[in-house]
Amino acid sequence: MLFNSVEFLFLFLPITLVLFHFLRVRISSQSALYLLICSSLFFYAWWQPIYLLLLGSSILVNFCIANAIYRYRKSWLTILGVCLNLAAIGYYKYSVFFVNNLALLYGSNWQIEQILLPLAISFFTFQQIAYLIDVQRHQVIEPSFSNYVLFVCFFPQLIAGPIVHHSEMMPQFRQGLQISSRHFAVGFSIFCIGLFKKTVLADGIAVYANPVFLQAEQGVALDFFTAWGGALAYTFQLYFDFSGYSDMAIGLALLFGIALPLNFNSPYKALNIVDFWRRWHITLSRFLRDYLYISLGGNRFGFIRRYSNLFITMLLGGLWHGAGWNFLIWGALHGSYLVINHGFTHIRQQYLPFINDGWFAPIAWTITFVAVVVGWVFFRAESLDGALLILSAMTGANGISLPAGLVAQLDFLSPLLQWLNVKPYLGGGMLFVETWVWITILLLLSVLLPNVLQLFYTQLPEQTRKGVTVAHSAIQWRPSLTWAAIISLLLIIALSTLGRVSEFLYFNF
Repeated sequence: MLFNSVEFLFLFLPITLVLFHFLRVRISSQSALYLLICSSLFFYAWWQPIYLLLLGSSILVNFCIANAIYRYRKSWLTILGVCLNLAAIGYYKYSVFFVNNLALLYGSNWQIEQILLPLAISFFTFQQIAYLIDVQRHQVIEPSFSNYVLFVCFFPQLIAGPIVHHSEMMPQFRQGLQISSRHFAVGFSIFCIGLFKKTVLADGIAVYANPVFLQAEQGVALDFFTAWGGALAYTFQLYFDFSGYSDMAIGLALLFGIALPLNFNSPYKALNIVDFWRRWHITLSRFLRDYLYISLGGNRFGFIRRYSNLFITMLLGGLWHGAGWNFLIWGALHGSYLVINHGFTHIRQQYLPFINDGWFAPIAWTITFVAVVVGWVFFRAESLDGALLILSAMTGANGISLPAGLVAQLDFLSPLLQWLNVKPYLGGGMLFVETWVWITILLLLSVLLPNVLQLFYTQLPEQTRKGVTVAHSAIQWRPSLTWAAIISLLLIIALSTLGRVSEFLYFNF
């Protein structure tokens, strides 16, 4: 069930909210939590009821193993639990990729039937792996099976995160749900902003990204502006799609009195790739750092080992997103970016003190942003050939072309256009203008406007703001008629798009 679907917005959510608050007020908080569990399982089963067995089995097995780890304190139990989780995700997500590549390596015709990827398996599996490791490391345990079930399957964050930590959720379940009118107003406002991001901004620019990548897969030789237009359109589609989902998840959770951690903090404002990963998919970055990078040794064994660990972490982070060489290349790219970034920072501090943050900031932002866009090409393209074709076109290898009508309007630039060997073509002028207008608007929104954390900083629970710092914003949400009108307008515009409902991009991972 999609957050942006009619079934969710007008049936599932209102009914669940009414029943939840009725049970909480008239009976008990515990009965309301039981309702959330049932609602979350129904929410998951709406997609494919049969995979509810997989989710339920995963929850039961991990809960039992966690209790065994806590009771017997044997590291082999933790290894067993992690291996079982990885075996499940390996079978459903990577077995076809592995067999196909093995067959290619040995020149065989082995084949394996395509396996339907269970929704959210990457998220609920990694969340439980983190729990098992924490039970082993810190000897913490959740005795309540119902609380553990809700921790894993809470519907606002079940499908695409945030990847929550048990220490963030379990205390909220135990203490009882503290709900106020402020929680409800803030949650509803954030949900509406997230819905607008997805249905209007992300889906609005998707129509300018998808055809370009489709042409690349078909082997069409793209020109410079078409390739850049497609790559940049996807760059903003992915951001507003996924950050929109994360905002909706945070807002929905607050409607039920539960605080989820922030997952995005204006990543396209980052001035280096390290800062980018502190801002993009924050909870995944935290997971990779705490349970993979540190487990590999972190920075405790010298800079060579540190850089190797960074690279391996990002390589496996790429593989987490999908079974394909493009995802591995994307992870390797970001691993290389991080190594270069750390190396440059060290050199700059030691030998280049004249580089001033003031004048260097625009250069640093441009380098970081272009590096991220290049990475997204591999992330989006369906094949390596398609990605390389787009990147080749982005370098100008296939020439630079502009609509003839636009060239005529730029007559005063004709010497420059001739020097660049810009070739005019007939038709497509409106598409060209629309693409670059959308890109410009979304770039300005991403870089200049405050994000959700900044807008609601004084209103959000400490649990949501924890560990994330933001610059002060003069624009602050307040419970006022002005903000009610703004949020209502965003909601009305978002609801007007429900005739073209689309899945969230991260549902594929």
